[in-house]
Amino acid sequence: MRILIALLKPLSFIPALVMMYVIYSFSAQPGDVSGQLSYEISYDIVEARDTIMDTNKTYEQLSYEADSIHYYVRKAAHMTEYFLLAIAISFPLYVYGVRGIWLILLAGIVCVGFAGFDEYHQAFVDARGPSVKDVFIDSIGAALGILLVQAFCWSASHQPGRRRRRRR
Repeated sequence: MRILIALLKPLSFIPALVMMYVIYSFSAQPGDVSGQLSYEISYDIVEARDTIMDTNKTYEQLSYEADSIHYYVRKAAHMTEYFLLAIAISFPLYVYGVRGIWLILLAGIVCVGFAGFDEYHQAFVDARGPSVKDVFIDSIGAALGILLVQAFCWSASHQPGRRRRRRR
């Protein structure tokens, strides 16, 4: 059983690699394609709200509202991508025995480093450019993901009333 676990442990980083690929793919989209995708999501959000609230707004009114939230939808997408990346990096590190401040530092360095690399990569994409503000927003998402993993793992291992098994 220990051999199987030792062989499967490195595979725990696959979700992090997949998330990095997803982030890189979104960043490789030209500015107009990326903007259109997030605008469509913004429009879907205001259209869903219109349907739920039964306000029967016109297309122009919905477009105006979609324009007004478009920036926030884009930034929320940044935070969400790095939130998921941080979770995908933190769990395998935890499995390998990295705990506490070292988990926060190591996962944080990887996530912020990748955010910086990603912004540098955007400098070479049509109609896109690097932004320090985006690295900061990405870092907030990563920090939230890392802290969530820390809290989850801590609470799972410190349940009140649970007896600890002795290691042999």
